[in-house]
Amino acid sequence: MSYGISRTMLPHRTTLETRAEKMDTSFTNSKEEIATAKRDDTDWSKLSREEQIRSIEFEGFVVVPDLLSAAQISSLRDEHASLPMRGTDYSEHQKGCPDVWMHDCPVAIDLIAHPPIIEFLTSLFGDDLICTSIGLGSSEPGHPGIAIHTDSQPYGSKIFGLQASSPILARVLYYLDDLTPDCSPFKVIPRSHLSMHRDASPYGRLLCHPDELMVTCKAGSAAIINQKVFHGNFPNHSDRPRRMLAIAYRPAWAGPIDDVEDRDEALVARLPDKIQPFFRSLNTRDIAFDLPNRPDNMARDAAGISPRRWGTEIGNGNGNGKG
Repeated sequence: MSYGISRTMLPHRTTLETRAEKMDTSFTNSKEEIATAKRDDTDWSKLSREEQIRSIEFEGFVVVPDLLSAAQISSLRDEHASLPMRGTDYSEHQKGCPDVWMHDCPVAIDLIAHPPIIEFLTSLFGDDLICTSIGLGSSEPGHPGIAIHTDSQPYGSKIFGLQASSPILARVLYYLDDLTPDCSPFKVIPRSHLSMHRDASPYGRLLCHPDELMVTCKAGSAAIINQKVFHGNFPNHSDRPRRMLAIAYRPAWAGPIDDVEDRDEALVARLPDKIQPFFRSLNTRDIAFDLPNRPDNMARDAAGISPRRWGTEIGNGNGNGKG
């Protein structure tokens, strides 16, 4: 499938090499900037299910504390240490291992079906779940910070592939270490995914932003992000790593815009029975391209698009959703 990009529009190989040589590897934030950064003060443990859904839909993210036990955290750290980690093109201090499901990591793989997360995402999406990726990452001392970006790439990209063209996706970031201001805490620009401005192009990247928010939490907590929100992390100015397990899910209807290479069926068959339903084909979709203007048997209600999903009602003309 063509996306209107001609070969003449692509940079020459030598241009790409020059760009790599000149890549900005500076720290996203100085220690002084971190000390004065805007910090989230939400008591995430108090949120109802409706408030959690509102947070990820409206703010672009939600934090769920205390998801992992001390034993799980310890085992995940051991699995992390056993994996082949590779540095990124911008820093040897930011490392990762994709496709964790293909390695001997039973605790990490078991979390793909972690009940509290599956229950939340099922409420959020109202659909079966497809796990699109699972990877372990580490922001080590000296890590300069991840540039602010989105995980949504409507036409695919070199970094994320065509799978990122799925219109709806949430990424669950399980933290294996305490997020403190000096140890690569989560960074997000709340509500940035709602913007229709050119600045909100999902292919844009920022070193930092005056409205970026620092989010800290304890090990065993998870940040769940809307793939369209602009986010990253702060530098690691500490003497310890900040390790993380990231698992991405999408609703079954929301497949990529074109077929992608699927996972090896023989390898999927080796996964535990409870995990395999999340590893259906990456090309699973449920769309109606030839939908008529008035299909038969149209519904008269849909709870998933009602303001009631946030625990609110539409007002009598005041537009504030509070009645």
